[in-house]
Amino acid sequence: MSVRNEKLRNIAIIAHVDHGKTTLVDAMFRQGSILRDNQTLEDRVMDSMDLERERGITIAAKNCAVRWDDVRINIVDTPGHADFGGEVERALSMVDGAILLVDSSEGPLPQTRFVLKKALERGLRIIVVINKIDRKDARPAEVLDEVLDLFIDLDANEEQLEFPILYAIGRNGVAQKNLTDEGTDLKPLFDLVVQEIPAPAVDENAPFSMLVSDLGYSDYLGRLAIGRVQSGKVQVQDNLVRIDEKGDLKNTRITKLQVYDGLALADAEVASAGEIVIMAGLSDVFIGDTITNPTDPIALPRLRVDEPTVAMRFGPNTSPLAGKEGKWVQSARIKERLIKETFRNVAIQVEDSKEGDSFIVKGRGEFQLAILIETMRREGFELSAGRPEVILRMIDGKKMEPIEHVYIDCDEVFLGVVTEKMMMRKGRMINLINKGTGRARVEFDIPSRGLIGYSDDFMTDTKGTGLMNSLFSGYEEYRGDFPTRFNGSLVSDRAGNAVAYGLFHLEPRGRLMVVPGDVVYEGMVVGEYNKDNDLDVNPCKEKKLTNMRASGKDEQTICRPIKPMTLEEAIHFLAPDELVEVTPKSIRIRKVILSAQQRHSNKGKALKAE
Repeated sequence: MSVRNEKLRNIAIIAHVDHGKTTLVDAMFRQGSILRDNQTLEDRVMDSMDLERERGITIAAKNCAVRWDDVRINIVDTPGHADFGGEVERALSMVDGAILLVDSSEGPLPQTRFVLKKALERGLRIIVVINKIDRKDARPAEVLDEVLDLFIDLDANEEQLEFPILYAIGRNGVAQKNLTDEGTDLKPLFDLVVQEIPAPAVDENAPFSMLVSDLGYSDYLGRLAIGRVQSGKVQVQDNLVRIDEKGDLKNTRITKLQVYDGLALADAEVASAGEIVIMAGLSDVFIGDTITNPTDPIALPRLRVDEPTVAMRFGPNTSPLAGKEGKWVQSARIKERLIKETFRNVAIQVEDSKEGDSFIVKGRGEFQLAILIETMRREGFELSAGRPEVILRMIDGKKMEPIEHVYIDCDEVFLGVVTEKMMMRKGRMINLINKGTGRARVEFDIPSRGLIGYSDDFMTDTKGTGLMNSLFSGYEEYRGDFPTRFNGSLVSDRAGNAVAYGLFHLEPRGRLMVVPGDVVYEGMVVGEYNKDNDLDVNPCKEKKLTNMRASGKDEQTICRPIKPMTLEEAIHFLAPDELVEVTPKSIRIRKVILSAQQRHSNKGKALKAE
């Protein structure tokens, strides 16, 4: 017979990017009893990765705990970006309820819909918090109606539709039941969590079982298995079995047991059903494995995540500058690191390519793969990566492609150019809302390949004021080809150092990507050509010196300043025959075939074959 552990609550926090989730968690830490009197807390404490702090987004799901009265509340932070949706399933597998955080102006956006759908499917109890009610453009009443419409659209049952509502200013650490109230702290939120989120059911007489939802690593303890105890209880030094993906049983022993206590981990001798625990002693454990009692081993349903939709080719850096800036350059090292990533991220898949020394990495979106590359370069890796390609399927003899549902919010004066660009990429408008405020909301469905490289154009077209979010909606029949890039590349025809004189005379040809003094090599892309074909150029050209002097002095050669290209911009720029070369210090674009003569020869053979 099971009873409920009223001293414990497990919750997830759901929000779209920049709706104030991390700030609200900061306030919960400050007001929950996790700090000593002499202890301080830095801002955005849950953004533990450097990339998360730099970009202001949550990339990896993380756990922590706060105490309210005598109840411990385990908080699971879920990513707000759709590309990291593989983290969502793992997070929701450990909780009994969720806080849905929605911006009082922007309302529910795609990632809100995505994660909420997963939460409702699991039957989780939802608390709706409308945040940032102090914004000048706040519209909490309308946003509440939009949230209700979203619940109905996602087929929520009657009990789920009766969700409790709070209004908050997360930055100030304030929550209130009504808009007219004067909130002073987060007590209404904590009380509501304790009242509304069901306590985990506990049956200590049942055999122990736990689903591994996350992995960690300790230099002292090795690989750590993180998950929620589903039934029974576990003690340190217990002999257990691990059930892997094939159903095979592996004997194991728990050498250390820990639980979350604030931001830190606390040692525990015993853990019972409902607890989120960290186990050490399981050397070959993977996400989705079941840890259970050897006397009655029953596998729990494995975590299932949506299939990846985008693939990129990763390989070693083979340029003339290879090995000069990175610590890890070998193909085997790169593969080892990619395989390690699949252990922690169930949404990433890695396959060997036909070439042998490169690998096909599949993920939810180009941004997820770009974050993986950026993480690897910060760890000291040198590698090359190709253009992102969508993963096509054959269903009933028809070629099918992934489709994205795109939500765009922009000034109405930019609506024409945005619609034109989306239509060129085989997008279809499905909804348009213009309430006369000067901004319009428009929805499209568009092939995933149509969004690759479009975000930079979108920000340019809307002069940086537009908001674009997308959500994977399924597979449809292939919509046909369309041009992905209208400009060619300026390609260096020799190795050397870029010279101001040579670059100055290349500026009329297009947009340059290198500055005087940069090292270049044959086949390296040094700029974007104004026309649609590639052009071999000499960026190392110097001014010829003679003993003939003109009256007056020579004019000074000054090149226009350039904006350094980010990794995402480089990936978006890539043509099918180009690679991005990534090192800890540099990001360069190059041709797959470096030799100009060989490229022209291959192009000629291709024309003859046609």
